[in-house]
Amino acid sequence: MAGAEEAATQLSEIELLLSMFPSQEEFVIDDQLAVAELRDYAEGRTATLPTSRARITVRQKLDTASGNVVVFSVSCIYVINYPTVLPEITVRSSELNRSQQTHLHTDLNAYLKENCCGELCVLAAIEWVKDNAHMYLNKGLLPDLVQAKKQDPSGQGAMFTRLWIYSHHIYNKQKRKNILDWSKELGLTGFSMPGKPGIVCAEGPQIACEEFWARLRRLTWQRILIRHREDIPLDSDGIGTDSLQRFTGFEEAIFDTRGNRGNHMDLGQLYHFLNEKGCGDVFQLYFGIEGR
Repeated sequence: MAGAEEAATQLSEIELLLSMFPSQEEFVIDDQLAVAELRDYAEGRTATLPTSRARITVRQKLDTASGNVVVFSVSCIYVINYPTVLPEITVRSSELNRSQQTHLHTDLNAYLKENCCGELCVLAAIEWVKDNAHMYLNKGLLPDLVQAKKQDPSGQGAMFTRLWIYSHHIYNKQKRKNILDWSKELGLTGFSMPGKPGIVCAEGPQIACEEFWARLRRLTWQRILIRHREDIPLDSDGIGTDSLQRFTGFEEAIFDTRGNRGNHMDLGQLYHFLNEKGCGDVFQLYFGIEGR
């Protein structure tokens, strides 16, 4: 019976969530009749596809940096062919304005499409909201580049920034594409080195670097952090962005690969590359040893 396996999978997820969030304040089945129809279909008591779609809502209280407690609700409307396709997931909070909510939904959907297609995803969505929701409450943590450029038409900002980012690894093709696309969109120069470890250097106006880092960290990583940061004031002494740049564009740097899986770059070549750009001292900051 087409769809019966998916219906059974959806029921198992609902039961799992119910066991994890037993309080009615945390978990609500918004349409009990739809769930009953889904169960009858999954267990073969009817061959008729459910006419209603099961809907659930999970509410979570999150502590913010300011010490306030904010309630988020994550609602899911199931479709009969889920998990083959993603369900409709909506996140709401009285603390989010329309722009913040739109931004959150865009990023959440991108995360689910990349990581959860064909798999159960409601719990993953809840965990993502718990880990990332605070960034959408505090505009300062997610600067709006468009608004910043309105306030600073030159696009220079008060500061030239260079970010040295370290990741446990960078393999995913979509992530590698995002890094190149976002750097181009934001007008940044620098490079990214895929493999294990993954290295990214981004330099340019501070507002653009902050936006680049905000987008990057919202992706799923085993580990990612800013290993070193350089902020140089653009003051009245005539210092311009062009004179501060160590790179002329943004590229993906590939060095001779090593290791059984061919996923380790030749760090000696990386050191020489950094030296040529006048950044050789960064090698020790990354790896704790002097380059050679």
